[in-house]
Amino acid sequence: MNREQLLELPKIDLHCHLDGSLTRHSMEKLLGRRVEEEEIRVSDDCKSLAEYLEKFDLPLQCLQTAEGLEEASREFLVEASKDNLIYVEVRFAPLLSVNESLTCEQVIEAVLKGLKKGRELCGIDYNVIACAMRHHTRKQNLSMFHAAREFLGQGVCALDLAGNEAAFPMKDFKELFAEAAGLGFPFTLHAGECGSAQNIVDSVECGARRIGHGIAMSGQAEVMELCRRQQVGIEMCPISNLQTKAVTDKSRYPMREFLDAGLSVTINTDNRTVSHTSLTREMEFVQREYGISDEDLLVMTRNAAECCFADEATKEKLFQKLK
Repeated sequence: MNREQLLELPKIDLHCHLDGSLTRHSMEKLLGRRVEEEEIRVSDDCKSLAEYLEKFDLPLQCLQTAEGLEEASREFLVEASKDNLIYVEVRFAPLLSVNESLTCEQVIEAVLKGLKKGRELCGIDYNVIACAMRHHTRKQNLSMFHAAREFLGQGVCALDLAGNEAAFPMKDFKELFAEAAGLGFPFTLHAGECGSAQNIVDSVECGARRIGHGIAMSGQAEVMELCRRQQVGIEMCPISNLQTKAVTDKSRYPMREFLDAGLSVTINTDNRTVSHTSLTREMEFVQREYGISDEDLLVMTRNAAECCFADEATKEKLFQKLK
């Protein structure tokens, strides 16, 4: 497909971080000053995940008030609609916005309020995934789960675990996510972004229905078979994976390998602003670099509709739009 055809394609984004996808316009409005591109976007020669993560400092400053959370969420959804998105699961870590003026419940409420206003303007369906952070204590993450539980099915659809995977392996969080399951939450987990296939195995074994990135299972037939057998969704984010050096060489990106192994692969943006990307750009990139066919793109979009955390009525609506 050419760029115009790709733009017209109905799309679903299941792995998209709010803080990494704030619009420049909303940041300038909230900060009251001009924001330079280099402050919020990685350069083409980004050398590491650490360098990549530096770009989150400024957007996080914008998410410390109810007004900021609402404004950023509203404008995020409106901006995403320009990519012809029909559904998005936007994720963020509520505890990173909790302060003396905001409780965890108020943080989640403000994001949902902003997204609702955004939908009124652009018509995109959405859900929120609440991220636990690896560097937070079990008590902190559990308190966030209980706060998010009040909104489950009312805008919040699932949980996630994000942060420094290399320093905090999945084995340390099995009990935490057993409790999440006990609260009725489905969850997706960041795993295999830092080179550890064991983190993917541990995530699947503790009940993750999707894996964020999953790059480390490349060449690991048993791990791929485990994910295929369990029908675990694989949220791939090509452009950001290359920027953060989850893959050291562009030619080794395993999207084709995972598709050929029968995995439920989806294509996502990760961080629209930080990575200067959109789903149209991601699709264009993988078609150019990895021989991904038009049919592959349609398969990945259908995979996203099947493994999203939306209710059955919303899923049915998505399948109708994809026809």
